[in-house]
Formats: sequence, C-alpha cells, structure tokens
Amino acid sequence: MTTEIPILQRCSEYQDRIAIIDEQGKYTYATLLQDAQQVTHHLLSANRSLQEQPICFLVPPQYTYVQTQWGIWLSGGIAVPLAVSHPLAELEYVLEDTGTSFLIYHPIFEEKALALAEKFSIQLINILELPKVDINIALPEVQSGQGAMMVYTSGTTGKPKGVVTTHDNITAHIKALSEAWHWQKEDRIVNILPLHHVHGIVNVVASALWNGATCFMLSKFDLEKIWQLVEEDQLSVFMAVPTIYAKMIADYKTLLDTKKTQVQQSFRKMRLMVSGSAALPVSVLQEWEGISGHVLLERYGMTEIGMALSNSYTEKRIPGHVGKPLPFVQTRVVDADYKDVSTGTSGELLVKGPSVFSEYWQKPEATKEAFTKDGWFKTGDVVQENENGIYKILGRQSVDIIKTGGYKVSALEIEEVLREHSEVTECAVVGLPSDEWGQEIAAAMVLNDPQFDLELLKDWLKQRLAPYKKPVHWKMLDMLPKNAMGKVVKPEIVKLFL
Repeated sequence: MTTEIPILQRCSEYQDRIAIIDEQGKYTYATLLQDAQQVTHHLLSANRSLQEQPICFLVPPQYTYVQTQWGIWLSGGIAVPLAVSHPLAELEYVLEDTGTSFLIYHPIFEEKALALAEKFSIQLINILELPKVDINIALPEVQSGQGAMMVYTSGTTGKPKGVVTTHDNITAHIKALSEAWHWQKEDRIVNILPLHHVHGIVNVVASALWNGATCFMLSKFDLEKIWQLVEEDQLSVFMAVPTIYAKMIADYKTLLDTKKTQVQQSFRKMRLMVSGSAALPVSVLQEWEGISGHVLLERYGMTEIGMALSNSYTEKRIPGHVGKPLPFVQTRVVDADYKDVSTGTSGELLVKGPSVFSEYWQKPEATKEAFTKDGWFKTGDVVQENENGIYKILGRQSVDIIKTGGYKVSALEIEEVLREHSEVTECAVVGLPSDEWGQEIAAAMVLNDPQFDLELLKDWLKQRLAPYKKPVHWKMLDMLPKNAMGKVVKPEIVKLFL
C-alpha cells in the first residue's frame, strides 16, 4: 500500500505491533491497514477517488471506528463521525448538511441507519458485513492538503457547523502533542471519550497510533474495566475530562482498602495524566493528586484549532492554568479592537498555526468571520497571560456558548428546539456554574399553559437533543427579564436560578 496520508505512511512502519485492543480482540497495525482497504474498495466501486466527498459513519468507539475512518481517508474522502448518542433529528441535520452519498454503520445502530436511508438517498454499508475482496487495488492519489475530517461544533449561530480539517492540520496537531507530551511507541492508553470530538479522535487515538503505541478502546464508559486496566499496569498514559475524574474519585472511595492500595501503586507507575475539554476544579485536581500521585496536566484546545496551549510535561504545573503555546502554535491576546494587550491584562485569545482548520463546510461567510483580516483565528475565549507566558482561561466571550462535561453547547440551538414545542411561548437557555460539570444547562420558559406537565416536554426533547444538550434545571416564568430594546438579559436569568 502506498499513500500520501502522513499518519497512514507512519503506521505502515509498525506492521506487527499491536495497534488496538477492544472487546473483540487485538489488532496489529498491518491488520488495521488491510481492513481499512476493504472499506476503501466498497466506497470507491467504479469511482477512482471520492475527491473530498464527506462520508458519514455511525460506529461505536472500537476497532471498526478506526478501520472506517482510515478506509474513508484512503478513498480520498472526508470522514464525518456521527455522535452515537445523538437522536435521529440531530443525525438527519448532519446528513443533510454534508450531502453525503454513503452511511457506514455498525449493526447496533441499524435502526437509526435504516431510518436515515429511508429519508435520504444514501447507500448503507454495514461495517461488519464487508465481503472480503482482493485489496491489491490501485488507491487514489490523496494529497496531505486535502480535507480529511469534519467534526460538528456548536457556535453562536445556533445550528452546529462542520469544521473541516486537512491531513496536514491533523498531522501538525499530532506532532505538537507528540513532542510536548513525549509520546513513545511503548505507551498504552485507553480511550474513554466520545469519538466525534478531537479530544478522543486526535489527542488519544490518533496520537497513540502515530507513535506506534497501543490504544485500548471501550465501547462505553466502564469504571470496572478501567480499574482492571489500571490494576494490571496496562496503561502508561491516561486522558479524560474533569467529570470523569470526579466520577472516578467518587468510585475510588467505595473500593476495598486492598484495591485502593493496588490502584494507587499502579497510578504511580504511569508517566502522564491529562485533563481537558473543560475547566478542571482545583478540588478535583488536588483529590486526584492525593490518589494517583499525579498533578493533572491541563491543556486548552478547540475543534477548529486542535490543541493550542499545554502545561509542561517536565516542569511544575499551575492549577487553574493551561500552560504555554504548543510547538508550531502562535498566540496573541487582544482587546475588542484586536490590538495586543499588555501581560496580565485579559483579552480574547487569537491563534495561528498549521493545525488551524481550513473552513466551515459550505459556510464561506462564517469561515471569513472566524478570522481576523490578517489570518488569526478568533477563539472567543477570554484569557490572561502571566509574566512567565502561562495562560489562564477566564471564560467565553459569548454567554450563548455553554461548556458542560467537556462538550461545547450552543444555547441558541437548544432554544431553537424548545421553541418548536407548541406550549413554549418564550425561552432562554443559560449555563450555571458547576464544580462537577463546569457548567450545567438551565432553561427559563414562558408557557402557554402554566400548568403544563414539564415531564411531557422532557420526553419530547429526548427525540430532538443529545443527552448532554438537555437542560437539567428548569424555571417557569410569567415573563423573561428584558432590556429597553426588548432583548433577553441572560445574566439576570442566571441570577434567578442561583
């Protein structure tokens, strides 16, 4: 097999090493590359190349996920991972937005796949039922500057946007993390994160495979299995979001003393533990250090830029801070006029570098708006840089972006869905501070019938919003607080909940 895709070129050097271990077995790099070509054969058919067509796939976080992703890449397509937790309505939006011709699915999601195929003119491919074919086929030329992946992210415009990254973008992202976090081929990591976000896709899985390491893949979050891997000294690197660390701390307290001792000893043999995707409460950091002996390495990134900032692998880490720019990343802190501010002054973080995305899918105006005139990406995050060049994230510029449990959620998207219900006259969604989740989603509403059963509304939402997007706090009001211009004042709504 010959390919210009950097990660696949790199992985072809590892051949007999174990790449992935999941519930079904162990798979070498050679097997993974061969199985990916089976996917390529069925995608290409009579075509010579997919020429950057988006290909959606609905596959759990296991070996078949990577097989599918790599098969799409070898075909010259853009891999679009669908969120396995999302209801049909959200999956329909992505299929319609991408205009995909294919949906690759795992049979555990067959019901959803059939429903999507009925609505859209797409070809279904069952990843477990690919007839074996001769893989000695001519592969299309794929340039490293071509589109490789599209991940959907929430924004202030409501509906999610497809963030297109090239093979070069992904490669730059992986190289920066490999250098900063000292990845090595002897490493072993477990993925316990959703694979429709870059945290799991790139930071964990792709970074491990780039370096010839082994990645355990769990189809679902399973504390018993995680403790087993830890006790058996199977892991050298561990990455999670703050909510997972909080859950593990709570569960650790219920373990027998002998098991606690074994877990502690095993944690201390590991070389790196990372927390990201949401602010890490200092209390969680301190408790985890007491259990594991590790000061969690905090870092900062976004779907559009990959990882941009990271605390040091070797030097002292400062709680509540996310470190310095990673290799190849340039940063600036600016005021409202995009002029640089002095050290210690808060401002918006701007980022430039080879890992920054290429475009929002078919949204040229949104893409243009995301950058300054001289090409810096506007993160929308307010930061402060200290005299040592170490950054602290202070929050979002927009109150309409809620960061909960590692997910970035658009309040406007939730409001848009709520307003579709016949009983909802007005609504406003806000984020409330939470030590465990970073923020929790809250909805204030004016209803046609004040006596309407809220449980009916919650059941209705199950079919329309992913679990992590659903409000957990509710307040029924006679009217929403508004300013003189008639605009809802969201800080006042937060006060009503608090």
